[in-house]
Amino acid sequence: QVQLVESGGGLVQAGGSLRLSCAVSGSIFAIRLMGWYRQAPGKQRELVTTITRDGDTNYADSVKGRFTISRDNARNTVYLQMNSLKPEDTAVYYCNARLASLMSYWGQGTQVTVSS
Repeated sequence: QVQLVESGGGLVQAGGSLRLSCAVSGSIFAIRLMGWYRQAPGKQRELVTTITRDGDTNYADSVKGRFTISRDNARNTVYLQMNSLKPEDTAVYYCNARLASLMSYWGQGTQVTVSS
Protein backbone atom coordinates (compact mmCIF):
# COMPACT_ATOMS: atom_id res chain seq x y z
CA GLN A 1 0.00 0.00 0.00
CA VAL A 2 1.09 3.52 -0.81
CA GLN A 3 -0.50 6.72 0.44
CA LEU A 4 -0.16 10.00 -1.43
CA VAL A 5 -1.17 13.43 -0.16
CA GLU A 6 -0.95 16.44 -2.45
CA SER A 7 -0.76 20.06 -1.35
CA GLY A 8 0.16 23.45 -2.75
CA GLY A 9 -2.64 24.15 -5.17
CA GLY A 10 -4.44 27.46 -5.35
CA LEU A 11 -5.37 30.46 -7.44
CA VAL A 12 -2.67 32.30 -9.36
CA GLN A 13 -2.57 34.85 -12.14
CA ALA A 14 -1.27 33.96 -15.57
CA GLY A 15 2.50 34.11 -15.62
CA GLY A 16 2.75 33.21 -11.96
CA SER A 17 4.20 30.18 -10.23
CA LEU A 18 3.07 27.45 -7.86
CA ARG A 19 4.82 24.48 -6.28
CA LEU A 20 2.86 21.32 -5.63
CA SER A 21 4.00 18.74 -3.11
CA CYS A 22 3.17 15.05 -2.86
CA ALA A 23 3.95 13.39 0.46
CA VAL A 24 4.50 9.67 0.04
CA SER A 25 4.12 7.01 2.71
CA GLY A 26 3.71 3.26 2.93
CA SER A 27 5.61 0.79 0.72
CA ILE A 28 7.94 3.40 -0.70
CA PHE A 29 10.61 0.83 -1.52
CA ALA A 30 8.25 -0.74 -4.09
CA ILE A 31 7.69 2.45 -6.08
CA ARG A 32 9.32 2.51 -9.51
CA LEU A 33 7.80 5.63 -11.01
CA MET A 34 6.25 8.82 -9.63
CA GLY A 35 4.22 11.21 -11.69
CA TRP A 36 1.86 14.13 -11.86
CA TYR A 37 -1.33 14.05 -13.88
CA ARG A 38 -4.04 16.64 -14.34
CA GLN A 39 -7.70 16.71 -15.26
CA ALA A 40 -9.48 19.80 -16.50
CA PRO A 41 -13.28 20.09 -16.42
CA GLY A 42 -14.84 18.03 -19.18
CA LYS A 43 -11.52 16.51 -20.21
CA GLN A 44 -9.73 13.24 -19.62
CA ARG A 45 -6.94 12.94 -17.11
CA GLU A 46 -3.60 13.56 -18.82
CA LEU A 47 0.01 12.93 -17.99
CA VAL A 48 2.03 15.99 -17.00
CA THR A 49 5.38 14.55 -15.95
CA THR A 50 7.10 11.52 -14.45
CA ILE A 51 10.31 10.77 -12.59
CA THR A 52 11.99 7.39 -12.13
CA ARG A 53 13.87 6.08 -9.13
CA ASP A 54 17.07 7.06 -10.95
CA GLY A 55 15.83 10.60 -11.48
CA ASP A 56 15.04 10.34 -15.18
CA THR A 57 12.24 12.70 -16.10
CA ASN A 58 9.64 12.96 -18.83
CA TYR A 59 7.34 15.89 -19.63
CA ALA A 60 4.26 16.52 -21.72
CA ASP A 61 5.03 18.87 -24.59
CA SER A 62 2.57 21.41 -23.21
CA VAL A 63 4.61 21.93 -20.02
CA LYS A 64 8.20 21.46 -21.21
CA GLY A 65 10.39 24.35 -20.16
CA ARG A 66 7.82 25.59 -17.64
CA PHE A 67 7.30 22.71 -15.18
CA THR A 68 9.92 20.78 -13.23
CA ILE A 69 9.44 17.56 -11.29
CA SER A 70 11.82 16.71 -8.47
CA ARG A 71 12.03 14.38 -5.52
CA ASP A 72 13.42 14.63 -2.01
CA ASN A 73 14.07 11.09 -0.87
CA ALA A 74 14.90 12.17 2.67
CA ARG A 75 11.47 13.77 3.00
CA ASN A 76 9.63 11.16 0.90
CA THR A 77 8.18 13.98 -1.14
CA VAL A 78 7.81 14.68 -4.85
CA TYR A 79 7.44 18.24 -6.06
CA LEU A 80 6.06 19.91 -9.16
CA GLN A 81 7.39 23.41 -9.72
CA MET A 82 5.12 25.22 -12.16
CA ASN A 83 6.30 28.48 -13.71
CA SER A 84 4.86 30.74 -16.40
CA LEU A 85 1.41 29.36 -15.68
CA LYS A 86 -1.30 29.72 -18.30
CA PRO A 87 -5.10 29.61 -17.97
CA GLU A 88 -5.05 26.29 -19.83
CA ASP A 89 -3.04 24.81 -16.95
CA THR A 90 -6.17 25.08 -14.80
CA ALA A 91 -7.03 21.59 -13.57
CA VAL A 92 -7.05 19.23 -10.63
CA TYR A 93 -3.52 17.88 -10.28
CA TYR A 94 -3.01 14.32 -9.09
CA CYS A 95 0.09 12.60 -7.79
CA ASN A 96 0.63 9.03 -8.94
CA ALA A 97 2.87 6.20 -7.79
CA ARG A 98 3.47 3.11 -9.88
CA LEU A 99 4.92 -0.02 -8.35
CA ALA A 100 7.04 -2.71 -9.96
CA SER A 101 3.90 -4.86 -9.97
CA LEU A 102 2.29 -2.15 -12.16
CA MET A 103 -0.19 -1.42 -9.37
CA SER A 104 -0.93 2.29 -9.34
CA TYR A 105 -1.89 4.63 -6.51
CA TRP A 106 -3.43 8.10 -6.65
CA GLY A 107 -3.66 11.06 -4.32
CA GLN A 108 -6.86 12.97 -3.71
CA GLY A 109 -5.87 15.80 -6.04
CA THR A 110 -5.26 19.51 -5.58
CA GLN A 111 -6.94 22.28 -7.54
CA VAL A 112 -4.85 24.71 -9.58
CA THR A 113 -6.65 27.69 -11.07
CA VAL A 114 -4.87 30.17 -13.33
CA SER A 115 -6.71 33.40 -14.01
CA SER A 116 -6.15 35.43 -17.17
